[in-house]
Amino acid sequence: MKKQPFDMRALIRPDLLELPGYAPIEPTDVLAERLGIAPEAVIKLDGNENPFGPSPRALEAIRAERHYHIYPDPDQRKVREALARHLETDIERIVCGLGSDDLIDLILRAVLLPADGVINCSPTFGMYPFSTEIAGGRVIDVPRLESFALDVDAIEKAAASAKLIFIASPNNPTGQRMSPAELERLLATGLLVVADEAYIEFAGAHHSAVPLVREYDNLVVLRTFSKWAGLAGLRAGYGVMSPVLASVLMTIKQPYNLNVAAGVAMLAALEDKALLDERACIITGTREKLSAMLAEIPWITPHPSEANFILCRLDGVDAVEVKDRLAKRGIFVRYFDSERLRNHLRISVGLEAHNEPVVRALKEIGAELGR
Repeated sequence: MKKQPFDMRALIRPDLLELPGYAPIEPTDVLAERLGIAPEAVIKLDGNENPFGPSPRALEAIRAERHYHIYPDPDQRKVREALARHLETDIERIVCGLGSDDLIDLILRAVLLPADGVINCSPTFGMYPFSTEIAGGRVIDVPRLESFALDVDAIEKAAASAKLIFIASPNNPTGQRMSPAELERLLATGLLVVADEAYIEFAGAHHSAVPLVREYDNLVVLRTFSKWAGLAGLRAGYGVMSPVLASVLMTIKQPYNLNVAAGVAMLAALEDKALLDERACIITGTREKLSAMLAEIPWITPHPSEANFILCRLDGVDAVEVKDRLAKRGIFVRYFDSERLRNHLRISVGLEAHNEPVVRALKEIGAELGR
């Protein structure tokens, strides 16, 4: 019998066939191999990773664990109990996932009907529109102001045609935090407001909106262990929300979405909170020193930041050219191919020892480009 051709593209959702993929960053070993240098020679400042890595207690907990052959607890009980104590909230409000990205996807799948609107305040974290489109939602772009502050007036006008809004606070990649007054106005719209606090520890955890979750059922706060705790490679995040929404997410999530290694590392990291807070403080100090050094370069304007990165506007030079020349020197920073950020680079804050070689390289590149 003659085999009939099978058109796989006809089976796939047409909108997904046209969807551009999310642009992830590459790991250190890949970058080093591309340059032909040792991995330790790479200065990787493109992923907002914690340069200190995990806490010693987290590493020891991973080494000591002997049950990797057993499925993890689908109810995430120990981790959720520890987080409830850490945040002074109820365990029924907490859901853990594979980083906060997993929670973004779960929330959208729980809430959206086809073509429901999701407000995206660009420029911001690219996973919000990416995950919205995968979930069959409709992205409503409400651009930030020239200063990159939220355009709350425009958001209020767009709210009638939307169901939820994502706000990164501090915002990635621009670095500023949402104010309490802005949050209050967003909550008053009746939208489900998802406050993504991936970088809040570098702004001061006392600025977190977690305490408000008890007062507002339409508030969700996302947090991660990727930045503050240095566990980006284990994908460990969580959300704090209404018990009703949390119950639904616990029902629809993959049963074992928090793996054993991530679970034990999260528990140990919470026990090492003092050290991790101290490291976050060091990173914020290094950020301020780096920002001051960058500001001395005439063609670079660093934007104020409350996160572990600095967005820099470049004047009179091509940002891609600067990025590529840095890469040839083993220094990797992030460029975003969007209209608002076309002449910008985002530089993650590394160790203080990285500041001088990065600034020196930028000055050399400026001279090469006639700046």
